[in-house]
Amino acid sequence: MTKTCIVALVGVVAVLTSVPVPSLAQSADGQRMRTVDGHPDISGTFTFRTLTPMQRPEQFAGQETLSSEEAAAFEAAERTRQNRDLFDPESGQPSAGYQPRASGGVLSYNEFWYERGVELTADKRTSLIVDPPTGRYPPRTDAGRRAGEERAAYRREHLYDSYENRGLGDRCIMFGKSGPPIRSGAYNNNLMIFQTADHVTILTEQSRIARIIPIDDPSRPHVEQFAGVSRGRWDGETLVIETAQFRDWGDGQHHPEMRLVERLTRLDPDTVAYEYTVTDPSVYTAPYTVAMPFRRTDGPLFEYACHEGNIGLHGILAGARNLERLGRELRP
Repeated sequence: MTKTCIVALVGVVAVLTSVPVPSLAQSADGQRMRTVDGHPDISGTFTFRTLTPMQRPEQFAGQETLSSEEAAAFEAAERTRQNRDLFDPESGQPSAGYQPRASGGVLSYNEFWYERGVELTADKRTSLIVDPPTGRYPPRTDAGRRAGEERAAYRREHLYDSYENRGLGDRCIMFGKSGPPIRSGAYNNNLMIFQTADHVTILTEQSRIARIIPIDDPSRPHVEQFAGVSRGRWDGETLVIETAQFRDWGDGQHHPEMRLVERLTRLDPDTVAYEYTVTDPSVYTAPYTVAMPFRRTDGPLFEYACHEGNIGLHGILAGARNLERLGRELRP
């Protein structure tokens, strides 16, 4: 983003609805942070990177938070486990998703390129999922499980047939991290949220997706979109965003039946809590809720050029055609 845009636009952030009223954001003079229109000011440039996993690891079953000592040990272990500079090309690091070279594993980037976070959330939670209480996704429906298995089988068989069979991320169209909903990931965990009297815009760094959300506008276009159709409203100090009409991403997580409710509440000048609930009866037997902080960062958002000047997608398909000519098996 250019400096002009950064000066002209004010970024916004999100916060947890469960925060007590006394901890709501105040300016240096003790006054509630408000826009010129009188709405809660949730603007700013923020990072949402964290080492807290989406689902609670098995070793912490039944444990919602960690002690300071437990958290320090887990953080150190995770930083080592995921560190690409420590990759062993012979044995790989399967628990972190790095396969050995004998299994076709290669590392596209070294550790310099990653900003996955170095610590857990401030409350030392063991999962970003706060409901169900297990800290894990609810069970899938029978239909959802079958659809997932069929999708995975088709993907294994046809992954290299065409660019249309590659994921939306490979094609630089949509990324799960930039949402909606927003999810912490390996890099580009940054966003800006801009406010006007009747709109809020959330701009994520990865893929440069800008969601322009009308406030108190019930009208909806009769179309499905990859980012769904979002409408916002103020509920006291919290911005509530309801999104529906998703176009199927083919990732097993975004479907036309999915309904998303996001809540953004400012806690202090440096922190916004972000909470969202996903309801998708076509996939899950119950809704689930995720909560994570947005923390103020002074850095600007950087351009995410994706495949600009990158022949990766061409190389994947060209390599597959060459293997076919050689009579060799394509590896998923």
